[in-house]
Amino acid sequence: MMQIRGERAATACGLVAIVLWSTAAGLIRGVSEHFGPLGGAALIYSLGALMLLVLLGRPRIRSTSTLYLLLGSALFVAYEVCLSLALGFASDRQQAIELGVVNYLWPCLTVVLAIFMNGQKTRWFIVPGSALALFGILWVVSGDGLSLPGIVRNVQSNPLSYSLALTCAITFALYCNVTRRYAGGQNLVVLFFVLAAAVLWLKWFVSDEQFPAFRWANSLELLAAGVAMAGGYALWNIGILRGNLTLLATSSYSAPVLSSAFAAAWLGVSLQAQFWQGAVLVTAGSLLCWHATRQRAALEPLPIQVCADENPR
Repeated sequence: MMQIRGERAATACGLVAIVLWSTAAGLIRGVSEHFGPLGGAALIYSLGALMLLVLLGRPRIRSTSTLYLLLGSALFVAYEVCLSLALGFASDRQQAIELGVVNYLWPCLTVVLAIFMNGQKTRWFIVPGSALALFGILWVVSGDGLSLPGIVRNVQSNPLSYSLALTCAITFALYCNVTRRYAGGQNLVVLFFVLAAAVLWLKWFVSDEQFPAFRWANSLELLAAGVAMAGGYALWNIGILRGNLTLLATSSYSAPVLSSAFAAAWLGVSLQAQFWQGAVLVTAGSLLCWHATRQRAALEPLPIQVCADENPR
């Protein structure tokens, strides 16, 4: 009986982690509007690193392979920095939410890359699944019907942020597969957060950004962003170790919709029906990609487990 209660509690921790991560995009954008794209991100990851150090303790670097230490660090830091800056440099709040959905192309890409990098067996309907997820992204970015000129116009309005968001999806998919192959079960998220904060501070020092005065409202938003990031990692770690992995991984596919809903409410943005349709299509396409691999690999309930030891976002 104790074991069932323990599993339920751990699963609840994992579900809370998904909810916390779903608030991250809106909070990051809010913090960046006050503290700047670089300064805001640097503050968030510094605060998150301190919280994770308290919650998870020091990482065991000596028992980690050098290859994973280098590759994992580079890919994780690149992902987190690109995600923060994509949201921070977005032209407006609505574009920031769109970029958040572009980032969620990573589950589909994780499965596709796993075929080539880790020998993942799959079935034919991974093709329509990938196409559906990609179509969902195009449907979101197009803005008004599916029109190539509309997509080009939106991307050209802010090529930096859209490029960063796409880089996020590719980088995190690579990170998941590298973690699966080389991590050996080691959890280096604390180290990765420290490195991400260091890179962001370095970029801030060489930029022209200046910190404005700290106000209660913005300081609380910064604290909430740090808790969302660090608390999500810490709770997810409990969930994947002791909880129901299949339930947690399946629930995580609601993240694009949950993240968009929270960001829209937090930032006061009204999103059109086409946006929500695109977000649902991205989720459906990713789930179809998962189903294509699940038929042949019962031990891997979802592609999200490829990187479950580190970061399931």
